[in-house]
Amino acid sequence: MSVTAEGRPAKGAPLPFRIKVPRTRAVSLGLYVVRRVLWMVPVVFFVILITFVLMHLAPGSPWDRGGGRQLAPAVVANLNAKYGLDKPGWQQFLLYLWNAAHFDFGLSYQYEGKSVSYLILNGWPYTFTLGALAFLIVVPVGIGLGIVAALRQNTRVDYLTMGFATFGASFPNFVVGMLMIIVFGVVLYNVTGGNVYLPVTGFGLDDHLILPVVTLALLPTAYIARLTRASTLDTLRQEFVRTAWAKGLTERLVVIRHILRNSLIPVVTALGPTFAFLVTGSVIVETVFAIPGVGRAFVTAVESRDYPMILGTTILFSIVIAVANLVVDLLYVFIDPRVRLS
Repeated sequence: MSVTAEGRPAKGAPLPFRIKVPRTRAVSLGLYVVRRVLWMVPVVFFVILITFVLMHLAPGSPWDRGGGRQLAPAVVANLNAKYGLDKPGWQQFLLYLWNAAHFDFGLSYQYEGKSVSYLILNGWPYTFTLGALAFLIVVPVGIGLGIVAALRQNTRVDYLTMGFATFGASFPNFVVGMLMIIVFGVVLYNVTGGNVYLPVTGFGLDDHLILPVVTLALLPTAYIARLTRASTLDTLRQEFVRTAWAKGLTERLVVIRHILRNSLIPVVTALGPTFAFLVTGSVIVETVFAIPGVGRAFVTAVESRDYPMILGTTILFSIVIAVANLVVDLLYVFIDPRVRLS
């Protein structure tokens, strides 16, 4: 662009049209969130593609019946035409993408006349409540046990804490769930004559949730406790912690201001996938305790080859995992101001 001697643009010269947005911390954070949200679109697309291909490669069809019983060919043909399964696979995939983009996930095969959206909305509160309550146990208990074990390294407290963590990490959910049902639901009922026991089925904001929540939270709590202990021990060996002790600061002040904040970064990294696991990975727990959540519905859908329900729950789980990872990345900024998201 040509300018005059006074510094003004010459006549006829194009004026620059450029708006400079100050890259403040808030603006950078907002742009980062927008980019991550946009990246969720291809992630969900590939999740749908892989799930769709695997479903149709699996042997059998949604209309198979157990015990050697089969529907008449004319009935199967009518069902395929009703649900669009008579079309080529690529047409079914494109049609599903178009409907999913309009938040229409189709009709369930196993629940006639009910949409997948309706079934997910009815089961999601159970699954989310179960996972959220378990997460509320995992965070304080896991982090607390890990810090105490690190501060009392090679003592009885450390040995007991790591023994609990090893025990919790050694048993799968279905084994823990069955043991709790036997001990607290059957044996305790028989010993007390039915006066004291914990319900093993049903769902409600009372004692019905104790057994499934504890069962779901045991393994992640053990994992977070071990990770926190290792991270805290590493922080304790840093020079700035030794300097804080040398200044004569109290243990509480050193732990909260110097040790805890610097030890939480690797722990927060694990909390995102842990939350996603608790919310989406309660399949076994919901099945063991007969909770009508999304996880149990997903298992039933896989068994009956309910394609729309499988795809709908898979999309929900993938979005939950992506959002959890995004929240973890954002927490880095508040835990450590030196972190810059780009």
